[in-house]
Amino acid sequence: MMRTWPNCRFLLLIVCWACLSAGAAALPVDSSAPAVADSAELVVNYRPIMSFRTNLFGATASVRAERARALIEQSLAQQGTLQVAVQTSSIGQLILLGNRLVFVVTDGDADPLVNENAAMVAARAAERLRQVVAETREASNLHALLQATGLSAVATLVYLLSLWLLGRLRRWSAARLVALAERKVSTLKVGNTELIDRRQLYPFLGRLLTVFGWLIIALLSDRWLSFVLLQFPYTRPWGERLDQYLLSLGGGLFDAVLSTLPGLGVALMIFFLARLATGLVGHVCQRLADGGVGWLGADTLSTTRRLLGFAVWLFALAMAYPYLPGAQTEAFKGLSVLLGLMVTLGASSIVGQGAAGLILTYTRTFRPGEYVRVGDFEGTVMEMGLFTTRIRTGMGEELTLPNALITGSVTRNYSRAGTGQGYIVDTTVTIGYDTPWRQVEAMLIEAAHMTPGIADTPAPRVFQTALSDFYPVYRLAARAVPSTPASRAELLSTLHANIQDVFNRHGVQIMSPHYMADGAEPKIVPPADWYAPPADSKRS
Repeated sequence: MMRTWPNCRFLLLIVCWACLSAGAAALPVDSSAPAVADSAELVVNYRPIMSFRTNLFGATASVRAERARALIEQSLAQQGTLQVAVQTSSIGQLILLGNRLVFVVTDGDADPLVNENAAMVAARAAERLRQVVAETREASNLHALLQATGLSAVATLVYLLSLWLLGRLRRWSAARLVALAERKVSTLKVGNTELIDRRQLYPFLGRLLTVFGWLIIALLSDRWLSFVLLQFPYTRPWGERLDQYLLSLGGGLFDAVLSTLPGLGVALMIFFLARLATGLVGHVCQRLADGGVGWLGADTLSTTRRLLGFAVWLFALAMAYPYLPGAQTEAFKGLSVLLGLMVTLGASSIVGQGAAGLILTYTRTFRPGEYVRVGDFEGTVMEMGLFTTRIRTGMGEELTLPNALITGSVTRNYSRAGTGQGYIVDTTVTIGYDTPWRQVEAMLIEAAHMTPGIADTPAPRVFQTALSDFYPVYRLAARAVPSTPASRAELLSTLHANIQDVFNRHGVQIMSPHYMADGAEPKIVPPADWYAPPADSKRS
């Protein structure tokens, strides 16, 4: 009993909802009809007969409707056969029930928005009145009432049996669907990772079956209630209106779907042409890149394709927008305005980053694989994006730099400091004036040749970049062969170690002198020591 009561309560809720829907559908007021001043509806036994729209002999439309309703009910209360007839007179169409005049239809009662006259209105009203008479007689027929009650009972049993079968079918479908999902989910993998999480899939399938079950229950309840209401004369108008409501709802949905098909077809055709156009643009860009066009190379081909493809799809979306279903509705327009406002307010930095990415791409500031220094950051370029650039430092760290930061900073490209492959490595030492500069240059070049990874061609070079107060500044520059991004730090470490070994071997200390007081002996190099090893005596 404790498990049955929620089901009964649910069934009662469905019946109440269906009754309210039927009552709302049975209202005689047609909301789509235009409002007419001083009009009154004649309704007998919940069935609308006609609308009075004008005064007659001083009686308003509402008074005429009330008088007609009273006369019809008095006639229906009489026993015997009642015939409905229509007679034409000078004042209009006379509606007779039996031998009694119940109301008059004049030309003013015709709908001004519909091409009809008083005769047409009277004929329609007479037909409806005949149906009222027939239903009134049926309501007093015990055999007909017993038959309607029996059919309603059978329909109720079928309805309850359908609900029970639906519950069993739902449980069976849930088990089958879960088993099917088990097999399909296990095959949807990327690598060893399942694309769909089973813990989220099962609740989703359960809610989907619940929603589908509620829809079927609502449809069954509507059909059951409509059938029961149609069996009894006084509730038959409600059943008819309920049927009309469901048919009009389904017809409206079907018409809405059909009305969207032409526009949707045009939109799909536009998108199909856009797809062909993007393929053609990509083919043309590939041909131009293979032909050696200056601004379009292998490094800019991918970005150019994406930009042109984005422009094509943006144009296609603008062309297809009016043909999309619901594009002309106020809700769709309001959503478009909201999205445009959000993009306008939040896209300033995005547009700036994207413009900076395009500048870096088409100015060829650097390319993936090149070793660069951007401000205080240096490393090998791993990936160039529209908004950010990733570089890997010599210590193995990966840095993500905004493109706007790169365009606003000084960028040093070590991979383009000379001809050939590889990148430039350099280091600086400061040695006192009492050491021959030829010897210092020779020792630095010797240390460079000892370092694995430094190319012999072009040969390493030493530059005296400054003559400071206490020492010259020597800068060693060499080209490293292409290698992994993390090896530059190791290469510099090995080069510094070799410089120390070479200087120690030749008795030259790496120390930058700063004098507190000047000694008596001048800090000069005698000519005899100008070519101290490992300096080349042939170099002047």
